[in-house]
Amino acid sequence: MAEDRGRDDEAVSRFVESFAGVFVEAGVQRMPARVFAALLAADSGTMTSAELGERLQVSPAAVSGAVRYLSQQHMLSVEREPGTRRDRYRVRNDQWYEALASRDVVIKRWQESLRDGVRSLGPDTPAGRRMAETLAFFEFVGEELPLMLDRWRARRDELFG
Repeated sequence: MAEDRGRDDEAVSRFVESFAGVFVEAGVQRMPARVFAALLAADSGTMTSAELGERLQVSPAAVSGAVRYLSQQHMLSVEREPGTRRDRYRVRNDQWYEALASRDVVIKRWQESLRDGVRSLGPDTPAGRRMAETLAFFEFVGEELPLMLDRWRARRDELFG
């Protein structure tokens, strides 16, 4: 991309593949990991499907599936290019914050399901106790996550204004 000129394209490509590899090790599918890393490495944090395909040397279908997954995970946002039918995919500076903040809904669903599991299995059975401990963990995470995100916002303001 024009904005990224003056960079060592080979070094950027190595970073994208390396960072994507870290994501793959954490359980993210390879193509969404590569798309996310490419967007993260772009100065604007935004690219079209065609730009992503060209940068990563992949098909539009591969990009489409990857951005759908990343959008569902709140790892990128989709914006319409004004006056066109093309979408631009964006990672924001606060993308990690947004991705974690959106997990609150998922954590609450897990808690409800685990409560049902404890009731169904019986709290005094080995499986019920294991389920209760898992529930207690997610209750703890659910309480701590908003506090941690508040602390991060304060730290971010200190570091980056």
